[in-house]
Amino acid sequence: MRTIDLRGRSLTPAELLAVVPRAAEALQAAASVAVEIVADVRARGEASLREQAERFDRVSGHEIRVPAEHIAEAVAGLEPEVRSALEQAIDRVRAASAAQVPEGRETRIGQGARIIQRWQPVARAGVYIPGGKAVYPSSVVMNVVPAQVAGVESIALASPPQADQGGRVHPTILAVAGLLGVDEVYAMGGAGAIGALAAGVPSLGLDPVDVVSGPGNNFVAAAKRAVAGFVGTDAEAGATEILVVADDAADPRLIAYDLVSQAEHDEQASAVLVTTSAALADAVATELARIAPLTRHAERVATALAGEQSAIVLVDDEATAEAFSNAYAPEHLELHLEDASRAAARYTSAGAVFVGGFAPVSLGDYLAGSNHVLPTGGQARYAAGLGAHTFLRPQQVIEYDRDGLAEVADAIVALANAEALPAHGEAITARFAGTAE
Repeated sequence: MRTIDLRGRSLTPAELLAVVPRAAEALQAAASVAVEIVADVRARGEASLREQAERFDRVSGHEIRVPAEHIAEAVAGLEPEVRSALEQAIDRVRAASAAQVPEGRETRIGQGARIIQRWQPVARAGVYIPGGKAVYPSSVVMNVVPAQVAGVESIALASPPQADQGGRVHPTILAVAGLLGVDEVYAMGGAGAIGALAAGVPSLGLDPVDVVSGPGNNFVAAAKRAVAGFVGTDAEAGATEILVVADDAADPRLIAYDLVSQAEHDEQASAVLVTTSAALADAVATELARIAPLTRHAERVATALAGEQSAIVLVDDEATAEAFSNAYAPEHLELHLEDASRAAARYTSAGAVFVGGFAPVSLGDYLAGSNHVLPTGGQARYAAGLGAHTFLRPQQVIEYDRDGLAEVADAIVALANAEALPAHGEAITARFAGTAE
C-alpha cells in the first residue's frame, strides 16, 4: 500500500477532498458504459439481456425468469448451518429495520385545520444481488427484509446467471429468496439488470419497479445513476470501502485482517488506514505483507491494496484524522481508538461506524442487525445506507374545514397577489362568495 503523509500540513476541507484516495478513472469509465447498457435494455428488452448474459456471464439459452421449482429445489438443498445463520440474520435485520419506520403524526395548525404526516411504502421494489466474484445471500436479506418491513407488497429480485450452474441464479441466493417468500426472480446481472428492473421487460412478465436497490460494482452504481429520476434508487453502493482510524493502542494484526477482508471483494475495493502513529503504520504494513498472500483471494487482495484507491495515511493528531475521515465519507468506518465510544460522535460522515476492536466490518456484513448496503464514493456525506426508509415516501394529508380556511384566506390572497398569481387567490375567495361571513 502506498503512504500519504499529511503530517505538518494544515488542510482545508477542499484540500482534504483532493487528497483522499479514490479510483476516479474507474468510476468515470463505468459511467459511460452503464448508460449505453441501460439504454439498450430499455430499447430492446430481452434480446439485449441475452446478449449481455453471453458477453459478461458466458451464459446463453437460459431461463431469465426463474421457475418456481428452481427456488423450491434451492431451499430444500440449503445446508442446515447456513440456513440457521441466515435465519438469525433475517431476525436481526428485521428487528433493526422496524426501528426505521416512522410513526404517523398529526399536527393541528388551528381550529378545523390539521396536517397528517404519514409514510407510504412504494408499491413495487426491485432488488439487485451481485454474483460475480462472490456469492451474496446476505445481500438478499439486507435488501428484501427492509422492503418487507416497510410494507412493499411486490418485490422482484435480479442476480446474474452462473455459468457453472447451467445459467441459473446461484442456488444459495435462490434459497434465501425462497425463505423470504420472494417468488419473482430473474437471472440477469450488472447494469442491464438495473435497467430491466427500472424499465420493465414485457416479454419476461417483468413490470417496472418504483425503487431499485442493492450493492454491486462500479457499473451497477453507474447504472443506478442512469435510471435515477425515472425510478427511485438507494445510494450508489459501488466497490466496497473500508477506512480504519487507529492510534498507537490499536492491534495492527486485527487492522490488517480487516483491511484484507474488504479487499477480497474486488480489485477496485478501497482499503485505507488513517493513523497518528508511524509505528502502527509500519506494523500494519508488516502484517499485511504476512497475511495478504495467505488468503484465498490473494491476487485480488494484492491488486486492491496496490491500487490508487488504497493507502496508509499519516496525520499529526486525532482532529486531523476526524477531518480526513469526514471528508472521505467511507462506506465502512472502523474506529480502533483508545476511547472509540467517546470519539464516535465526531465521525459524522460514514455509511456505518464500527466502534472498537470487537466490531469489525465482517460483523456488519452478516449478523450485526445493521444493513450492509451502504453508500460509497463519498456519498455518505449526504446519503444514507439502505433501510426500511428507502422504500417509504413521506406524504402530507391536509384537512381544513371552512373555519380553518377562513382564518388564512386573506393572507393567501395577499401572497397570491404579491406573486402575480391572482387565480390562486380567486380559488380561495370563490369558496366564500355569496355566503355569510
